[in-house]
Amino acid sequence: MKDGYVVVDSLSIPSDFGSLNKVELLIDEVCNRLKVNEDYYGNVLIAVTEAVNNAILHGNQEKAELSVDLCVGDKETDFCFSVKDYGSGFDYNNLPDPTSPDNIEKEDGRGIFLMKSLAEAVEFEDEGRNVNIYFSKS
Repeated sequence: MKDGYVVVDSLSIPSDFGSLNKVELLIDEVCNRLKVNEDYYGNVLIAVTEAVNNAILHGNQEKAELSVDLCVGDKETDFCFSVKDYGSGFDYNNLPDPTSPDNIEKEDGRGIFLMKSLAEAVEFEDEGRNVNIYFSKS
Protein backbone atom coordinates (compact mmCIF):
# COMPACT_ATOMS: atom_id res chain seq x y z
CA MET A 1 0.00 0.00 0.00
CA LYS A 2 1.28 3.46 -0.86
CA ASP A 3 2.43 5.90 1.82
CA GLY A 4 -0.14 8.11 3.52
CA TYR A 5 -2.82 5.48 4.08
CA VAL A 6 -4.00 4.71 7.59
CA VAL A 7 -5.04 1.11 8.21
CA VAL A 8 -8.66 1.17 9.39
CA ASP A 9 -9.65 -2.49 9.16
CA SER A 10 -8.32 -5.97 8.45
CA LEU A 11 -9.59 -9.50 8.01
CA SER A 12 -8.00 -12.91 7.63
CA ILE A 13 -9.98 -15.76 6.07
CA PRO A 14 -9.17 -19.38 5.18
CA SER A 15 -8.73 -20.17 1.48
CA ASP A 16 -12.31 -21.32 1.17
CA PHE A 17 -14.93 -19.76 -1.11
CA GLY A 18 -17.43 -20.14 1.74
CA SER A 19 -15.56 -17.29 3.46
CA LEU A 20 -16.47 -14.75 0.78
CA ASN A 21 -19.50 -13.61 2.78
CA LYS A 22 -17.09 -12.25 5.42
CA VAL A 23 -15.30 -10.28 2.71
CA GLU A 24 -18.59 -8.87 1.45
CA LEU A 25 -19.53 -7.81 5.01
CA LEU A 26 -16.16 -6.08 5.37
CA ILE A 27 -16.70 -4.22 2.09
CA ASP A 28 -20.18 -3.13 3.24
CA GLU A 29 -18.88 -1.91 6.60
CA VAL A 30 -15.90 -0.07 5.10
CA CYS A 31 -17.94 1.65 2.38
CA ASN A 32 -20.50 2.80 4.97
CA ARG A 33 -17.90 3.95 7.51
CA LEU A 34 -15.80 5.83 4.92
CA LYS A 35 -18.91 7.34 3.31
CA VAL A 36 -18.01 6.01 -0.13
CA ASN A 37 -20.23 7.25 -2.95
CA GLU A 38 -22.98 4.65 -3.51
CA ASP A 39 -22.25 4.64 -7.24
CA TYR A 40 -18.79 3.15 -6.54
CA TYR A 41 -19.97 0.35 -4.23
CA GLY A 42 -20.48 -2.17 -7.06
CA ASN A 43 -17.01 -1.53 -8.44
CA VAL A 44 -15.45 -2.05 -5.01
CA LEU A 45 -17.45 -5.22 -4.39
CA ILE A 46 -16.57 -6.81 -7.74
CA ALA A 47 -12.90 -5.81 -7.78
CA VAL A 48 -12.15 -6.86 -4.20
CA THR A 49 -14.05 -10.15 -4.37
CA GLU A 50 -12.28 -10.92 -7.65
CA ALA A 51 -8.92 -10.32 -5.95
CA VAL A 52 -9.93 -12.60 -3.08
CA ASN A 53 -11.17 -15.28 -5.50
CA ASN A 54 -7.81 -15.13 -7.31
CA ALA A 55 -5.95 -15.39 -3.99
CA ILE A 56 -7.97 -18.44 -2.94
CA LEU A 57 -7.89 -20.25 -6.30
CA HIS A 58 -4.63 -19.28 -7.96
CA GLY A 59 -2.53 -18.06 -5.05
CA ASN A 60 -3.26 -20.48 -2.25
CA GLN A 61 -4.70 -23.16 -4.58
CA GLU A 62 -7.70 -23.63 -2.27
CA LYS A 63 -5.53 -24.92 0.59
CA ALA A 64 -7.75 -24.06 3.56
CA GLU A 65 -4.75 -24.05 5.92
CA LEU A 66 -3.43 -20.99 4.04
CA SER A 67 -5.08 -17.66 4.74
CA VAL A 68 -6.03 -14.72 2.58
CA ASP A 69 -5.34 -11.49 4.43
CA LEU A 70 -7.17 -8.26 3.71
CA CYS A 71 -6.21 -4.83 4.92
CA VAL A 72 -8.06 -1.55 4.34
CA GLY A 73 -6.21 1.73 4.11
CA ASP A 74 -7.91 5.13 4.29
CA LYS A 75 -6.85 8.53 3.04
CA GLU A 76 -8.75 11.80 2.74
CA THR A 77 -10.18 11.30 -0.77
CA ASP A 78 -9.54 7.63 -1.46
CA PHE A 79 -9.05 4.22 0.10
CA CYS A 80 -7.35 0.92 -0.65
CA PHE A 81 -8.00 -2.77 -0.18
CA SER A 82 -4.86 -4.88 0.08
CA VAL A 83 -5.28 -8.63 -0.57
CA LYS A 84 -2.46 -11.03 0.27
CA ASP A 85 -2.09 -14.74 -0.38
CA TYR A 86 0.68 -17.19 0.51
CA GLY A 87 1.16 -18.91 -2.85
CA SER A 88 4.15 -18.85 -5.18
CA GLY A 89 3.22 -15.58 -6.90
CA PHE A 90 2.86 -14.97 -10.64
CA ASP A 91 4.21 -12.82 -13.45
CA TYR A 92 1.65 -10.01 -13.43
CA ASN A 93 3.54 -8.16 -16.19
CA ASN A 94 2.90 -10.90 -18.77
CA LEU A 95 -0.81 -11.65 -18.65
CA PRO A 96 -2.77 -12.59 -21.77
CA ASP A 97 -5.14 -9.89 -23.03
CA PRO A 98 -8.67 -11.18 -22.32
CA THR A 99 -10.05 -8.93 -25.09
CA SER A 100 -7.89 -10.40 -27.86
CA PRO A 101 -9.67 -12.67 -30.38
CA ASP A 102 -7.71 -15.71 -29.13
CA ASN A 103 -8.95 -15.23 -25.56
CA ILE A 104 -12.38 -13.66 -25.92
CA GLU A 105 -14.26 -16.98 -25.62
CA LYS A 106 -12.26 -18.33 -22.69
CA GLU A 107 -14.16 -18.67 -19.42
CA ASP A 108 -11.34 -17.36 -17.24
CA GLY A 109 -8.52 -14.84 -17.39
CA ARG A 110 -10.54 -11.66 -16.86
CA GLY A 111 -10.07 -11.05 -13.13
CA ILE A 112 -7.15 -8.65 -13.22
CA PHE A 113 -8.58 -6.94 -16.30
CA LEU A 114 -11.81 -6.39 -14.32
CA MET A 115 -9.95 -5.08 -11.27
CA LYS A 116 -8.00 -2.60 -13.39
CA SER A 117 -11.19 -1.49 -15.15
CA LEU A 118 -13.17 -0.94 -11.94
CA ALA A 119 -10.54 0.64 -9.67
CA GLU A 120 -8.57 3.87 -9.83
CA ALA A 121 -5.32 1.89 -9.70
CA VAL A 122 -4.10 -1.66 -9.09
CA GLU A 123 -0.56 -2.52 -8.01
CA PHE A 124 1.15 -5.80 -7.29
CA GLU A 125 3.83 -6.46 -4.70
CA ASP A 126 5.77 -9.47 -3.40
CA GLU A 127 5.91 -11.23 -6.80
CA GLY A 128 2.12 -10.93 -7.17
CA ARG A 129 1.20 -12.37 -3.78
CA ASN A 130 -0.10 -8.98 -2.66
CA VAL A 131 -2.45 -6.77 -4.69
CA ASN A 132 -3.43 -3.24 -3.70
CA ILE A 133 -6.65 -1.93 -5.21
CA TYR A 134 -7.25 1.82 -4.95
CA PHE A 135 -10.64 3.52 -5.10
CA SER A 136 -11.92 7.08 -4.94
CA LYS A 137 -14.51 7.86 -2.26
CA SER A 138 -16.47 10.32 -4.37
